[in-house]
Amino acid sequence: MKLIQVLGPGCAKCKEAARIASEAVAESGIEARVEKVEDLQQIMSFGVFSTPAVVVDGEVKAVGKVPSKKEIVAWLAG
Repeated sequence: MKLIQVLGPGCAKCKEAARIASEAVAESGIEARVEKVEDLQQIMSFGVFSTPAVVVDGEVKAVGKVPSKKEIVAWLAG
């Protein structure tokens, strides 16, 4: 199972990124879990200093923007 982590303190864009990630998982049929990470120390441990950020299986895929559903599905499939 893949792990998608949405990094952010809970701002509107962070919530949007988490919602889109959850929709991408539901629509793709790929087994994945979406986890919100709001702890600043944990966020910084990824080397991320701008949110929202999206991490798939430990690899940072997007920083400072809300990715599209299509982008997330492609990351999951890859």
